[in-house]
Amino acid sequence: MKTIKGPAIFLAQFAGDTPPFDSLPHMASWASAHGYIGIQVPSWDARLIDLRLAAESSTYCDEIKGLTSEHGVEITELSTHLQGQLVAVHPAYDELFDGFAPQHLRGKPSARQAWAVEQLCLAARASRHLKLSAHVTFSGAFAWPYLYPWPQRLPRLIDDAFEELGRRWKPILDEFDGAGVDLCYEIHPGEDLHDGVTFERFLEETYHHRRARILYDPSHFVLQQLDYLQFIDLYHDFIRMFHVKDAEYRPSGRAGVYGGYLPWVDRPGRFRSLGDGQIDFKAIFSKLAAYDFSGWAVVEWECALKHPEDGAREGARFVREHIIRVTERAFDDFAGPQANPSQNRRILGMS
Repeated sequence: MKTIKGPAIFLAQFAGDTPPFDSLPHMASWASAHGYIGIQVPSWDARLIDLRLAAESSTYCDEIKGLTSEHGVEITELSTHLQGQLVAVHPAYDELFDGFAPQHLRGKPSARQAWAVEQLCLAARASRHLKLSAHVTFSGAFAWPYLYPWPQRLPRLIDDAFEELGRRWKPILDEFDGAGVDLCYEIHPGEDLHDGVTFERFLEETYHHRRARILYDPSHFVLQQLDYLQFIDLYHDFIRMFHVKDAEYRPSGRAGVYGGYLPWVDRPGRFRSLGDGQIDFKAIFSKLAAYDFSGWAVVEWECALKHPEDGAREGARFVREHIIRVTERAFDDFAGPQANPSQNRRILGMS
């Protein structure tokens, strides 16, 4: 068994234009002061990283690694959540997702998609230069508007959606394979990969690509009322990344898992800061340890109630207290006899 690494924190929800959130050195120092030893970096934020330069220059990446190390943290992974979303966009979301792209690409879906693919390829090479083993992204979505089957879906509508999704992602997965980096899809509502069934379908369309892997975030399963512990049992071979994020679901006579268009604070299912929700993290950390997960436990702060600074400070302690330092020997080794093949055969009646 292996001990999970951490605590680490995803910087996306904190990055801003004022110190200490305005640069990588400042954020590395801030994270370290809160007790983190790792940071997950959003690759779209030029205040934190120049993705193109990272893809082209190993020297630049060495400088970044040295800089973060000086502050007592290391980069755990890069993220292309926003760029990945733009690999596949249903027309209903075109205008809303335009904000994820550079200004000159807005209103140009084809050019925007080509830019997103290039961004993913840059991220693969940057991850290699940073000597990272995994990367996180979103799958994007063609079929999400048709999640509920009314009106009845046309024959093969979902098949065609996943075939095209697989066609678009297969070359990107090949790029990550060439870089020696796993591409982990965050299983997330709003994406075509939002549960185990849809991930399996995507695997089929990418010919079970060896780099197609999972970022596990149990909060998104609570909001879908999906068994987040059994998910680990079913898909542990694919889980390469872990977002530690809490959530709660409060059954209501007024709204269900769809949320009734309510704001986050009023929805039956909502994200919470670590320790304030319903997720059994002791069970999660135990399962991941038993299945030899050796990646990072990365705090992703999202809460409708608590201040982010408080969530970040409490999150480091929460993760540190939940990481299981795995044992190197069995608890009853003190009473164990020495191996004796001939004695075994006698005990089993074989000789």
